[in-house]
This record gives sequence, structure tokens and C-alpha cells, in this order.
Amino acid sequence: MRGVNKVILVGSLGADPIMKHFPNGSQYAQFSIATSERWQDQRSGEWRENTEWHRIVAHGRLGEIAVQYLKKGAKVYIEGSLHTRKWTDEKRVERYLTEVKAIQLQMLDTQPIANPI
Repeated sequence: MRGVNKVILVGSLGADPIMKHFPNGSQYAQFSIATSERWQDQRSGEWRENTEWHRIVAHGRLGEIAVQYLKKGAKVYIEGSLHTRKWTDEKRVERYLTEVKAIQLQMLDTQPIANPI
């Protein structure tokens, strides 16, 4: 049986995307989006909110589009898959980082991307 590794997120960018480069010359965009859920506490009746931050990477042309058009606060739909990287830092501590490798990106804001001249 094959597994399924699919992530769908709708959230807001915490900062402008930044372009990073691999040693082989290829590039990718990196940014984070926040997703929030809101619920009413059963005991107190108070409204609660929890925000999760998701690290996104977009390779190639998709990364170029993200850097060119996405800005802090933009609402975005991301579809992709989870990937975890592992490395050993300078203190010989094993570190892990889980990120979403985007395969589809859709801007959800209603305002135009660029101002007309």
C-alpha cells in the first residue's frame, strides 16, 4: 500500500518571501504562513484562538512567482507535501526541520497585484 503525503493550507504570509540558492545554481523561495483556528471554550464560554506557523518552500518558477507577487499579510492557498530535513549542528546536536514543499500556489487577495500606471 502506498501512502499519501498531501498538505493543503490557506493562510496569511508572515513576511515577504525570500529567494535562496542551492550550490548547483538552482533556486527556491522560502516563506511562512500562519493558519488560525477559533473555537468557543465549553467551560468558560470564552472564544479561543490558536495560530500555527508553517514553513513553505517553492522551487523553480513557482518560487519566482512567490517572490514577485506575494507580500507580507497576503492570503494564499498552498498545496504540497511535507518534508523533514535532518542535520547535525556545530555542537553536534541533531536538528530537524519540517516544511511544506509547495507544488501549487494561489493568491486569494482580491486587490490587484500591481497598481495600474
